[in-house]
Amino acid sequence: MDYEIFELGDVRLRQGATLSDTKLAFKTYGELNAGKSNAIVYPTWYSGQHYDNEWLIGEGMALDPARYFIIIPNMLGNGLSSSPSNTPAPHDRASFPRVTMYDNVRFQHRLVTERFGIERLELVTGWSMGAGQTYQWAVSFPDMVKRILPFCGSARTSRHNVVFLEGVKAALTADAAYQGGRYDRQPDIGLRAMARVYAGWGFSQQFYREKSYERDPLGYASLEDFLVSFWEGLFLKRDANNLLAMLWTWQNADIGGTPGFHSLEDALEKIRAPAIVMPAKQDLYFPPEDNEWEVKHMHRAELRVIPGAWGHFAGGGLNPDDTRFIDDGLKELLGTEV
Repeated sequence: MDYEIFELGDVRLRQGATLSDTKLAFKTYGELNAGKSNAIVYPTWYSGQHYDNEWLIGEGMALDPARYFIIIPNMLGNGLSSSPSNTPAPHDRASFPRVTMYDNVRFQHRLVTERFGIERLELVTGWSMGAGQTYQWAVSFPDMVKRILPFCGSARTSRHNVVFLEGVKAALTADAAYQGGRYDRQPDIGLRAMARVYAGWGFSQQFYREKSYERDPLGYASLEDFLVSFWEGLFLKRDANNLLAMLWTWQNADIGGTPGFHSLEDALEKIRAPAIVMPAKQDLYFPPEDNEWEVKHMHRAELRVIPGAWGHFAGGGLNPDDTRFIDDGLKELLGTEV
């Protein structure tokens, strides 16, 4: 096991349920300095686990473990932290309770403060749902978070994004093997169907038009090869109930619902941390115009759009050009005086 477990005990969730013996899986990179002043939190994304984040960590990069203590907490529902697949009855499988972004960040805060005694974070950053958690950190703990760089994500899931996810959900649960979440084997037909719905959204029209999947750094033999090897291969490794639990978290993400705030605008205006908000030019989930609106309501934020045709997966660590763009932004932000 290449990660650790933080025992949260019995926790009360925002939606009203109590989850017993809750566990938060995490991995750290680098060493916490004596002043505990070099910590960065880098949350996971939809279906991703900590090792899926490692592409943005390395020698000479902004997230350099020789300089920073980087904590990757795994979201609840991702199969390592408490999830439908690893929680005993009565909250097992389809009975797993609904978890919000607010819950995830509240538990991560406990990890950071109780396990490590950290009072200030140099940075919070993340991709996709990790970006949503980044916004939530800045709203829930404004005195603790010095800087944020959410990339390819948003402070609230848009209606259009919700509709896309309804298609994903319908494709997965239509498999008779799903059995209302009480399956004895993974519903592989549903997982494959879900992957193909996802495939039309993860990359841009230009990406497919130019057959970028056949060129470096991907190098698939054909479109069908890409759909099977990349997309179906990605989701067949996951548990269906876990995917649905995280999907609910994604659909219901909204920092405006944080206790003490009245609206999304109110929450955005209260973010004090300097921010670079980094959408991808052709992201079909989180288009730049949504982030442009958010930045207008933030006091110290800059919009910086990732160019190119990779759409949402500009933030997935597959394309060296996009990785460089994100890393450059992180280096610049970490050099900002706070």
